[in-house]
Amino acid sequence: MKGIVLAGGLGSRLDPLTRVTNKHLLPVYNKPMIYYPVEALVNAGIEDILIVTGGRNAGDFLQLLGNGHEFGLKHINYTYQDGEGGIAEALSLAEHFAEGQKICVVLGDNIIEHNISEAINNFRQQERGARLLLKEVSDAQRFGVAEIIDGHIVGIEEKPSDPRSNCAVTGIYMYDNTVFKKIHTLSPSHRGELEITDVNNLYIAEGTLQFSILDGWWTDAGTIESLLRASQLIARTGANNTDS
Repeated sequence: MKGIVLAGGLGSRLDPLTRVTNKHLLPVYNKPMIYYPVEALVNAGIEDILIVTGGRNAGDFLQLLGNGHEFGLKHINYTYQDGEGGIAEALSLAEHFAEGQKICVVLGDNIIEHNISEAINNFRQQERGARLLLKEVSDAQRFGVAEIIDGHIVGIEEKPSDPRSNCAVTGIYMYDNTVFKKIHTLSPSHRGELEITDVNNLYIAEGTLQFSILDGWWTDAGTIESLLRASQLIARTGANNTDS
């Protein structure tokens, strides 16, 4: 299985911090933000990793991460996203890299407490389809929300004003090799982007979407408030993604 970290975007919700750098290069406690999703993949046994980035500071990722030796890797791959076309559009840039294998995709501003090896291993054994990591939250309206009936996800709604559950779709997605064909069928949303929720709903429609519940805390770091919360959580728990 291959790993993909999506680290593009303008980071406008973190302005003015992002006027001079990519948000994924900002510090979260004692490490750059981008370290955490890379470590999550490496600690789950994934060593072939692609960083998708963009904007004026793309070259800074190469300077920071190099070939990944600091993470015990022999090599890290990089590709560049022009503009802001959405998560699914950014993922489409990984089609050649995936080489038909299963992939695990992590949004670059997602930070977790524990190891995701169990979910990764469950997906390795899954014959086809996709697997999402869900987390119960108190502010589900901020995220994609999964509606679950009889142990199955029957629909995902993006940032609903009246969520049908408190199960947020975290920024960790696992897909089989049909994901790129599905992306190619999408049309831009009202935001002008290709939405990852639409990809997930296509897997629901074919009956191949499964899920795992994420253990431990999870947060994004895409706003001033959540960036602070992420640093506080790491400082308090000493989380480094190696716990099981």
